[in-house]
Amino acid sequence: MEANILDMTFTNNLSTHEILSGIFGSISLTAWICLLLPQLITNYRAQSAEGLSMIFLAVWLFGDISNLSGALVTGLAPTATALAGYFCISDVILITQSLYYNVLNARKSRKARERTRSTQSEASEDEPLLQPRRRSSSGLPGSHRRHSIHRTESGFAPIKRIVTGEDETPDSNPWFHNALSVAAIWIVGAAGWFVSYRMGAWDKGDTPEEPSAETPVAILGLVLGYASAICYLCARIPQIIKNYREKSCEGLALLFFLLSLTGNLTYGLSVFTYSPDPAYIIKAIPWLLGSLGTIVEDCVIFYQFRIYSGNAAAKRNATEETA
Repeated sequence: MEANILDMTFTNNLSTHEILSGIFGSISLTAWICLLLPQLITNYRAQSAEGLSMIFLAVWLFGDISNLSGALVTGLAPTATALAGYFCISDVILITQSLYYNVLNARKSRKARERTRSTQSEASEDEPLLQPRRRSSSGLPGSHRRHSIHRTESGFAPIKRIVTGEDETPDSNPWFHNALSVAAIWIVGAAGWFVSYRMGAWDKGDTPEEPSAETPVAILGLVLGYASAICYLCARIPQIIKNYREKSCEGLALLFFLLSLTGNLTYGLSVFTYSPDPAYIIKAIPWLLGSLGTIVEDCVIFYQFRIYSGNAAAKRNATEETA
């Protein structure tokens, strides 16, 4: 029944395969548009990008450049080509922010070390004169008042974090709340495709002739496609190793990887459902490997989120007790 309605509504312009490819591509585009926000916000709040592996980002960017080049010369689905271009823009934004925080924090650390060395040097020179005063400082009037003020200020710290927007209280059920966000991406993406269809964005026009599989252009596109697939499959390995060595996923946004999983899955489905022609499927194998193959590695990172979450909580408690 639903299939008949679908045929009556859309067969005048698009085939069922093109409709499914468009819907999946729209969902994928929505996921990739929102992909950066969780990680950018996480980096901004922490004023750091230490949780991200720069090798991961660099290899990811190289894979996206190869992906875009291969999609253009091979003549993939329009959504696939548009997404490949957006990937490159997204990578540049995230890498720029990460480099900014890495350089900024490196300068702060260097200045802090210089101040520490300077303070230690001055203290060593004046130590015989200042030592007796330090012994009696605990009994000076007002010393207990200063300690009580410090305790009072630390008591207001939670309120201060909430007022200033620096509340780092962990989410009690992050997986459920992030799953709701992913479900909203699917709904918005599908609705966006139907709206764009009604506005005529998917009306068929004159399509350029695709290069034959034997031409140098087609071979170049296939090589670029395989190069991007290899980069995608290798990009997450440095991040997985970094998480394993540090036994932590602190600094990483869970929603960032959930949206990446959603984008990769629907991106692969968009390419796969665009045409039932076996020749097209063979031509799209590199892009299918690059998108669907990384899902396995994303699942490894999700597993790391689960097993290392206790380490992050213990580290926060230790920091609060020290403060």
